[in-house]
Amino acid sequence: MWPRGDSRPDSRQAAVIDVGSNSVRLVIYRLDGRAIWTVYNEKALAGLGRDLPSTGRLSPEGVETALAAIRRFRTLLDGWRAEEVTAAATAAVREAADGPAFLKRVREETGLTVRVLSGEEEARYAALGVIAGQPDAEGVVGDLGGSSLELARLNGAGPDESATLPLGPFALGAPRQLDHERTRRIVDDALGPHANRFATRHFHAVGGAWRNLALFHMELADYPLHVAHQYEMSRADAQGVARLVARQSRASLERMQGLSKKRIETLPYAAVVLDALVEKLGVERVIISAFGVREGLLLEAMDPETRNRDPLIEGCEALTAARGISSELGGALEAWLTPAMENLPPQFGPRDPILLAAACRLADLGARLHPDHRADLAFEQVLRAPIAGMNHPERAFLASVAFARHTSAATTPEAAAIARVLSAERRQRARALGAALRLGCDLSGRNPRLLERSSLAVKGDRLALTAARGWEDMLLGEQTAKRAQTLATTLKLKLELG
Repeated sequence: MWPRGDSRPDSRQAAVIDVGSNSVRLVIYRLDGRAIWTVYNEKALAGLGRDLPSTGRLSPEGVETALAAIRRFRTLLDGWRAEEVTAAATAAVREAADGPAFLKRVREETGLTVRVLSGEEEARYAALGVIAGQPDAEGVVGDLGGSSLELARLNGAGPDESATLPLGPFALGAPRQLDHERTRRIVDDALGPHANRFATRHFHAVGGAWRNLALFHMELADYPLHVAHQYEMSRADAQGVARLVARQSRASLERMQGLSKKRIETLPYAAVVLDALVEKLGVERVIISAFGVREGLLLEAMDPETRNRDPLIEGCEALTAARGISSELGGALEAWLTPAMENLPPQFGPRDPILLAAACRLADLGARLHPDHRADLAFEQVLRAPIAGMNHPERAFLASVAFARHTSAATTPEAAAIARVLSAERRQRARALGAALRLGCDLSGRNPRLLERSSLAVKGDRLALTAARGWEDMLLGEQTAKRAQTLATTLKLKLELG
């Protein structure tokens, strides 16, 4: 049985078996409250929907590949309780004449009952998945599978209206060589009646094919942070990479660095669909979501109180708690720093308080690391941690804060990469917040209760650090004064101790 850690009382593990039109996948997750972590991920490209347009049935070879994969997945989950495992199938199984027979074999050979999602449910869960990874997401979600495209509009509280269209690569003709002009006409005709209803500036792209196009764009742009989740492309960039891929021969695609060789047959079709969506819906920004239907299923299963927490704050807290370090310090630092930080000019607008809370939860991330390397190692962990709820500039900001928490060095590792995604003003604020965390930790000796005996405030051109009456000599010593002066200098303020 897989281990189920208990560093938090609300920690648990869950598994999702996703029977898609192209791939069959097992993902094992660790759930720390609202934070969703991938523990294990395995897939088989079965191509169940490959023959569906021509025969109306599942691919015979795909059926055997999928069954073999699901039998293996069931073995890997030996000992798991039924309520911990979710198995769901999408368009190919839903639409195939022999879909029920396939599900019967799955049940007989593995004991698993697979839930078949309707097109409306698939769109809804894809949208919930995007929200699981980005709670403030707005616009339209598009989930491209092997056989279908699901569209759903986000209304601020969750998914709203939706549509399912037969625009997956297999439905359009894959694995045959792409006939670009013919395929584009089919896509345009299918999208036309829905264009006004789903018009949007922000398009959240879900699905492996589009994720691979984004990774390819990173290669072309020499983008320094290879994290697919929340990667953004402008309208021009998205259409540029889509048109490049759509116009290449198979041989040319196989030579291109950054493209998955296993997806060569379907990528040109996925590219045509993306290009058409950007044009038809008036999209100005494409945001890649690594979360989709599977994470949407997990989010729905959470109780309302957990579901409403912030995944970034929860993820940062869980990352530190996983090292056996108390989580009380993070909340105490947040309360102590908020009066000072909220008087500084905003850097991320309404996101500033959330980033402050997240940074405070990461304050002790380096506690068990070698002191000579804490700053660099904490920076690296945060920069590439699989934590949801932040975009790339926010990720670079928190990594820079984690670095400055442990050193007064002015330049972070990967300085050119950080400068590319983070403005000079935000880099300066990261240094200041890191210095503030270092001050709070050293003043209190990491004892949350001692922070309550002092206060930090920004008053005009002064940074005021004050201890409660009778606590001055215990809290405002030489080390504290040194840390406070570093923070004041970083903020370009005069220090006032008292």
